[in-house]
Amino acid sequence: MSPTHNTRIAVIGAGVIGCMIAREILAADPGAEVTVLDRDLVSSGATRRSAGLHFPRGVTPAVRAMASESQRYYAQLAAHRPGLPIHPLGMTVVAPESAGRRLEEVYLPESNLRRVDDAPSGAVTLPEGTAAWAGDGCQFADVPALTQALAAELRPRVEFREGVTVTGVEPDTEGVRLTLCTGDVLTARQVVLAPGPWLAHPAWRDLVAPLGARVKKIVALHIEDVPSDGDGAVLFHDEDAFLLPYRARGHWLFSYTCSEWDVDPDTVDPGLTPANRAEAVEILARYAPRLADRCRSGRVFCDAYNPGGGPLVRTLTDDGRLLFAGAAGGSGYRLAPAIAAETVRLLSKHAA
Repeated sequence: MSPTHNTRIAVIGAGVIGCMIAREILAADPGAEVTVLDRDLVSSGATRRSAGLHFPRGVTPAVRAMASESQRYYAQLAAHRPGLPIHPLGMTVVAPESAGRRLEEVYLPESNLRRVDDAPSGAVTLPEGTAAWAGDGCQFADVPALTQALAAELRPRVEFREGVTVTGVEPDTEGVRLTLCTGDVLTARQVVLAPGPWLAHPAWRDLVAPLGARVKKIVALHIEDVPSDGDGAVLFHDEDAFLLPYRARGHWLFSYTCSEWDVDPDTVDPGLTPANRAEAVEILARYAPRLADRCRSGRVFCDAYNPGGGPLVRTLTDDGRLLFAGAAGGSGYRLAPAIAAETVRLLSKHAA
């Protein structure tokens, strides 16, 4: 007979969202019994490949509210634990000269956007018809290191099961029964699925399918050019792309919007294809031709997206015992605190 264990809340997925959810569960109820499970090590999935850029922006009112909530959270976290790898960063938005009103509708008031005359960096030029706005509230984090630090803080009060794949999820009237690859069975009163791009895992594929979330490829180029100490992030508004100075690694990162949908995180090729590089370089060459000539490598993975926009925090069963949290569309780090807060609100609402 398989060993059976019990826990009050199980969180499936030990990326930045899953660990942030566990942290907020304990913040709301320090005595809660929480187990976090992951098929790999903490922060080994999409979190390991995160660019780690946070900026105060939201395309919809709901996302703007989440971005504002997360901004306050990270500011307090960095002040409370200054050793965490969260670093303030300058920010410049590049957009058409006529875009001022549109930018005000998307960027939060705390961004304090103001028109500037010069290009944001010696590597970046402003094509005719474009302008630059400087802004506040931007930061960069080493997301895998931050997630591991949060997990280390949680370990005295949270049980982590790394390298443990959940092979079955069976809701019933008493809770949710999780069968594990180890042969164990874990029964939880409530379960949060935070699987990142692993939406189609057989254990929960049918449960998650009604949400309509999809998985899209994410590509970022590594530019072999050393940023200066004064360089900040450059956001290209209309292209939904950004340049990030990766000073700790000694190069720039350029992220653009790749349009390859319905990829599988277990089979997506981590190599940079000629087509992906060409798409990115075409955008980058408009603004930073010198950097475009130095694109030699990059990072490729994927993330789950909500076609309706913004992350999904939803109950998957009528009794609210099983929840989904994610589909943040590449903004998992940026919105993780707000996703966690909403998850805890739902857990509390449906607590037995």
